[in-house]
Amino acid sequence: MEAGGTIITLQEDVDWVAGEVIAIASTSYEGTEGEHRTIISIESDMRTITLDKPLEFKHFAETQYFGDDGEFIDMRAEVGLLTRNVVFRGDTETSSENQYGATIFAHSNGDDSLTCRLSYIELY
Repeated sequence: MEAGGTIITLQEDVDWVAGEVIAIASTSYEGTEGEHRTIISIESDMRTITLDKPLEFKHFAETQYFGDDGEFIDMRAEVGLLTRNVVFRGDTETSSENQYGATIFAHSNGDDSLTCRLSYIELY
């Protein structure tokens, strides 16, 4: 995908919807070239996504083949969904000035038997 593009095509189907936010990883030596975009629409193929604004940077996406044995390197930018159904956030009015956001407590009955796993949530 060249800089200035607003449509990306993914390698695999996704179940994302318009309005969700995605991250597109940098494919250069500059890690700061990763970008966030909002999905405007997804085609019926569930792979072609229209973005809310043009990309600022080029994101390489190609499979490179080497030798006669069919060896290849899949060189594609990672694209990930950032939007989450569960959002845990601190108080937007005082968190910055207090330098203290939200807190999650998980505890057992005192026997250190607790295991806490948080998955697919956004901490803000």
